[in-house]
Amino acid sequence: MNLSRWYWRIVLVALSAVALTVAFAQTSQRTWLAGDSHIHSHWSPGYDRTKIPPEPIKGADAKYATAMNAQKAREYGLSWMVTTDHGGPNHSKVNLLHAYAELTESRVSVPQMLQFYGMELNMPAMDHHTLIIPNTEDEWKVLFNIESQFDSNESWPPDPTRNSGSAGTKALLYMNSLRRLPLMFANHPARSATGVGKYGQDEPYEFRNNNDVAPDVYHGMEGAPGHQAGGLAPDGSQKRDKGGQPAGFRGAYGNDGAQTFGGFDQMTAIRGGLWDSMLGEGRRFWIVATSDSHANFADPNTPGSDFWPGQYQKTYVKARRNYDDILDGLRSGRVFVVAGDLIDQLEVTAESTGKQAALGETLAVSSRADVRVSIQFRMPTKPNAHGDMPRVDHVDLITGDVRGLAEDRSLDKNETTKVFARFTAKDWRCSQDLCAMTSMLPRVMRDSYLRIRGTSTAETEPSMDAVGENPWSDLWFYSNPIFVDVE
Repeated sequence: MNLSRWYWRIVLVALSAVALTVAFAQTSQRTWLAGDSHIHSHWSPGYDRTKIPPEPIKGADAKYATAMNAQKAREYGLSWMVTTDHGGPNHSKVNLLHAYAELTESRVSVPQMLQFYGMELNMPAMDHHTLIIPNTEDEWKVLFNIESQFDSNESWPPDPTRNSGSAGTKALLYMNSLRRLPLMFANHPARSATGVGKYGQDEPYEFRNNNDVAPDVYHGMEGAPGHQAGGLAPDGSQKRDKGGQPAGFRGAYGNDGAQTFGGFDQMTAIRGGLWDSMLGEGRRFWIVATSDSHANFADPNTPGSDFWPGQYQKTYVKARRNYDDILDGLRSGRVFVVAGDLIDQLEVTAESTGKQAALGETLAVSSRADVRVSIQFRMPTKPNAHGDMPRVDHVDLITGDVRGLAEDRSLDKNETTKVFARFTAKDWRCSQDLCAMTSMLPRVMRDSYLRIRGTSTAETEPSMDAVGENPWSDLWFYSNPIFVDVE
């Protein structure tokens, strides 16, 4: 027997086992993965309505192939994305025969990008909603069944019964019955508002109704909508109208008095507003940030009002690098959102008597216990897509009481919400690019929640965005909440 040969075989086996253990540890470790849950390909068509039924026109609404979106998403630092093409007359067949085939090809050509299949559903009686389908062998069939049965614009001739609140409830009940649950977020929820608190297609009571019907499916909204380059000319300067006046709105929120606030929808950005009222009921209702990419603002042929996926806004999910765990992170609220690469990591923990909770989680404490909140963020060490190195001006720890379900289904206020602590550079400790700070919530007596907000500006509250505003000069990040339950 050649002992030397056996010795080296054992060594190689041992080394292979170590390598596998390391590889498993690496893949099993949750890290912050940036992504975008609202991206359109050229299979979001326009329609030739002189034809009966209307004939889809590829590229008439959104411009780019799925693989180009994926390549750009990778270029701008994303790890995952969702293709969300618009529904319309008979669009379920367009998705089935064309968009899905292109997505499967894109997964092969850009394998570094995890690419979910989904769509922007015309939610019955409401505005558009992102629908994310779990990654399975029959994902094509799952989406086809949902779109063909429930998208309010799918039928031809138009069927008014598909565009009612009861039809929306029926859609959610169907989704909630599936073996693998999809996930939904309301898109640009206050874009149709006519003023602050004067909502349009999406009303607070509808969010509550839908979350009640399918709480594990209907989980939140775009805190920061796409179309953030609406005020930029193709060369990056301020867009101007024919009279030389500033033009264009962030998010395409063009109704006077109902624009975005620091790029965020009023339902999220107004402290003590709609989002806080939902959290104040104890609802696990999360926010995301997206590009809503149709056509890039700098496109030399037909410039649009959009950034590429990841070029301006990112949704970070704490997850392992696989489809299931990213979807679980989105569903569970292990999420923060950021504009302009102001930060690329945010760790928030609430601790009491040896127990700990992170974003999206719940900390159970005894009455009058102290809760220690630890915050750590990281500012990137390289310039963002605009060539800037933005710095965080201040960070807010925001708290609010949880009082149970509201009797008023249209409630959009939580008067208990407050900035409990504000931190500036003198308050945090930094080691290179990592900055940390702590705060103590003393003698907690009520169920509550806490969330984090930060900005590159000196504004204590985000102000309404002006016409033609440069989005790169007004950067914010928001975390999803941690809940504190008093036992």
